[in-house]
Amino acid sequence: MAQATCNGITLEYETFGDAADPAVLLIAGLGFQLIDWQTSFCERIAAAGHYVVRFDNRDIGLSEKLETLGTPDLPAILKVIVAGGTPKVPYFLKDMAADTVGLMDALGIARAHIVGMSMGGMIAQQMAVFYPNRLISLTSMMSSSSNRFLPPPSAAANTVLMNAPSSQDLDDVIAFGLEVNDVIGSPGFRWDRVALMRHIRSCVERCYCPTGYLRQYTAVQASRLKEGALAGVMAPTLVIHGKDDMLIPWQAGSETAELIKDARFELVPGMGHDLSPALSDHLAGIILPHLEASRP
Repeated sequence: MAQATCNGITLEYETFGDAADPAVLLIAGLGFQLIDWQTSFCERIAAAGHYVVRFDNRDIGLSEKLETLGTPDLPAILKVIVAGGTPKVPYFLKDMAADTVGLMDALGIARAHIVGMSMGGMIAQQMAVFYPNRLISLTSMMSSSSNRFLPPPSAAANTVLMNAPSSQDLDDVIAFGLEVNDVIGSPGFRWDRVALMRHIRSCVERCYCPTGYLRQYTAVQASRLKEGALAGVMAPTLVIHGKDDMLIPWQAGSETAELIKDARFELVPGMGHDLSPALSDHLAGIILPHLEASRP
């Protein structure tokens, strides 16, 4: 792994494959680290003739933490959003899109296939709108246009996510991660329980930054593309969503595909809101033909 200065901050990244091949940038979701992209997934994409880059977004993993921006006042921010205003937040998703472009610049990548999951899909959409010349193709997975009128998370998903432990004890955090996956994970592509425990432990031991998570969360809540913005996206687009996603219901993916001209929508039965090894392998089989069809 290595680090690069991007958009004025330091990002941790890792690459797979030959830098001479077309690049595929993987943008992680809210609170997800680069190691949440399964290594086997990255290696399979690279073996098909692509230069794969996975990285830690700002405020997570081994990338720079923006603690000087403070801890967001979440209730106050949500109150402004509900009232239709634009709250003052540490940063927006557009800033995180600029981070990704900055990483491309640092690595000498002129254009890339952009693949984003959850919050990462929202960042990818921002890139397609504000940096269209940097995309070869767009893949948005288990994500949303951020339309406030889309179906909300399930009651169970809301409940479990609101019950995050105040303790930073490793065992408490691992137990919470297991509980979250039980609710929003993929019922058709379940993690092996022992492997999931090991993975959560690796993530926590690598970095645990609750304040960074909150800053990312407020960026998601406060960032809205202008109406009609996605209609102007010209990059070949694939939208993938799980039929069993309890956090971001599948209608969000369907709507995103409808808003982007000629986008293809892939609804996956048994897929929830995670990146289990079995699901990652299945997703690679869906994404690779899209990358090949869009190869420059």
